[in-house]
Amino acid sequence: MRYVSTRGQAPILGFEDTLLAGLAADGGLYVPEAWPSFSPADWRAMRGLPYPELTARILQPFVADAFDQATLTRLCREAYAGFGHPAVAPLVQLDHRLFALELFHGPTLAFKDFALQLLGRMFDDVLTRRGSRITIVGATSGDTGSAAIEACRDRANIDIVILHPKGRTSPIQRRQMTSVLSHNVGNVAVEGTFDDCQDLVKAMFADVAFRDAMRLSAVNSINWARVAAQIAYYAHAALTFGAPDRQVAFAVPTGNFGNVLAAWAARRMGLPIHSLILGANRNDILARFIAANDMSMRAVEPSLSPSMDIQVSSNFERLLFELMERDAAATSAAMARFRAEGRMPVPDAAWRRATSLFRASACDDDATIAEIARLDADGYLADPHTAIGVAAARAHMPADPDIPVIVAATAHPAKFPDAVERATGRRPALPARLADLETRPERFTELPADLATVEDFVRRHALRNAARNIA
Repeated sequence: MRYVSTRGQAPILGFEDTLLAGLAADGGLYVPEAWPSFSPADWRAMRGLPYPELTARILQPFVADAFDQATLTRLCREAYAGFGHPAVAPLVQLDHRLFALELFHGPTLAFKDFALQLLGRMFDDVLTRRGSRITIVGATSGDTGSAAIEACRDRANIDIVILHPKGRTSPIQRRQMTSVLSHNVGNVAVEGTFDDCQDLVKAMFADVAFRDAMRLSAVNSINWARVAAQIAYYAHAALTFGAPDRQVAFAVPTGNFGNVLAAWAARRMGLPIHSLILGANRNDILARFIAANDMSMRAVEPSLSPSMDIQVSSNFERLLFELMERDAAATSAAMARFRAEGRMPVPDAAWRRATSLFRASACDDDATIAEIARLDADGYLADPHTAIGVAAARAHMPADPDIPVIVAATAHPAKFPDAVERATGRRPALPARLADLETRPERFTELPADLATVEDFVRRHALRNAARNIA
């Protein structure tokens, strides 16, 4: 399996180099040169596989010879051994045809653990074989940072620096990052929005001299391996409901588009997914695109669902590349115009291809609170992001009553206790392993959204740790 950039000007890479590169050298995102697919018989044979074995089976065509099947299976088993539910990704019925796919039983209580617990181990394996060291830089709107830090902490060949928007994550999300005091972990509170953090990460990758000197790599969903690892839980849910012999639909609360892109990839690989339903908050750029081909930037507004407070959805570029029939030049031109003018010109034919599969709706804070309360009255406690996904699902149920709708429940309600308490009158408790989180000491650095300043922090962090390891 080889990987190409959505902008067509970067080297074609194998899986190992794609994993370590993260962002393509031309500023684009890596995608498979050709999409693998499974036959109906292949999918049927995967029914009933334990979650780690299912993940290894789905990832095998993507990794090709980078990991043999035995190694890949071992890494998957290790990645999911610490999850807090025996099913890893359990399904819970909400009503007669609506279900929650709980993706928050990992170590940091969010769906990002599924990919990052595996990526941390993949990085370690490859770097050990190569005798190399990397510096991971990432931006987070809340959950990616803690999941990445948990996956990479104390690893000898990895330094990691995570940027989060100061004051724009929940206190629990912040503490899950900043209370990890491992030497190889650096946290930066950026004076700005998540989009500012994401722009800084992309700018560091675009600075070729800095990128090469620091051996930068990425854990954001700009890294293809992140998306690939998430395909498995959509396959797990679809197979549970009878795929490939029965259609399903998925509803996904989304900000950066990576999670729902993994569902799109599962469909591209042969699963019968009827529709993909996007849930947005007041930062509704994706909902506006699906409704009216309006991909225009507005100011990022804080909400009760901070992981979705995003206007520039990085992974949309991968979908755009496919909608434009893999025309890298057209994709690159559209992204350049989006950056220059704040508006993306998507051809009508490409937009119609999107609307044939995607549905979308947006939820403001009041509607989010109302949905949390409604779910609570029916016996299910949801965080704000999951509630937005449920609200979107209710708005776009398929006409065929035999098609179940599965909502990606992306975070544990205890990560957003203020919103849940406002809706239900009850403050959800953290699991026992995190019960002391609010009293743990924190360590982070506040910096302006300035590239030179942030690069200097990353450089000093990496060099200090390299010197420590040599000593």
